[in-house]
Amino acid sequence: MSRIDALPPLREVIARHDLGARKALGQNFLLDLNLTRRIARAAGDLSGVTVVEVGPGPGGLTRALLDTGAARVVAVERDLRFIAALDDLVEAAEGRLELVRADALEVDAVALAPEPRAVVANLPYNVATPLLIGWLKRIEAFRSLTLMFQKEVADRLAAAPGGKDYGRLSVIAQWAAEVQPMFNLPAQAFTPPPKVMSTVVQLLPRREREPAEWSAMEAVTAAAFGQRRKMLRQSLKSLGDAEALAAAAGLDPTARAEVVPVAGYAALARAWRAGSREDPGEHATQRGTKRR
Repeated sequence: MSRIDALPPLREVIARHDLGARKALGQNFLLDLNLTRRIARAAGDLSGVTVVEVGPGPGGLTRALLDTGAARVVAVERDLRFIAALDDLVEAAEGRLELVRADALEVDAVALAPEPRAVVANLPYNVATPLLIGWLKRIEAFRSLTLMFQKEVADRLAAAPGGKDYGRLSVIAQWAAEVQPMFNLPAQAFTPPPKVMSTVVQLLPRREREPAEWSAMEAVTAAAFGQRRKMLRQSLKSLGDAEALAAAAGLDPTARAEVVPVAGYAALARAWRAGSREDPGEHATQRGTKRR
């Protein structure tokens, strides 16, 4: 038996340190070690990889990541109550676990871990999407992202054009990464149980993706999906001459946002960026679009 296997059960750790989940921090603890090991295995071979984990809580997934062979785990926790509770795990890990006391929204995951690096986390629901966007902006720096979301967010990430779940998040995520939903976890698997089912999703950097600038992709998707029921010739007006822009991207100006594929948005981003470079006045439009 390893030193990690010899640690007290997670429920005992929670009781000893009086670690009730805080709703304001989006905390729902996954205490079944069989499930945490399943998540760790879903991340693939972690030998030689430094894993960044966000919100370790009492350490269930942290234990699994160490057990399944991660070279090192850097766990980012903003709730100081868990630091003392994780001391025994830090000792049992024998130098393979580092705790970072910080808000994950304010730390640079790339700076925390050397290459090769990956992120594996049961994300707090209230910050899951902004964390993901931040990592997607630098997706090439990660070997993979294996993350747990509310199922409705996972459905949006993987949605195909034409479906009700297809939107800005679908386009941005699929443009930057290959999105692979892995498996669902029922609410009853968590303490306390959330009101929704959860889904583990893996995102792998695209080796080749449609050329476009991130800021331009943000601008065109914000405009298009800001009025998703309207045709592109109407929804893109905030970016300039909507019909000319759609034509330059090879898109039907009478199409609606939810039917345009990822490649279409990349073409739209390139066309808009080319036009804004020709007309400096468009930069003001871009800034206004981002605030929408």
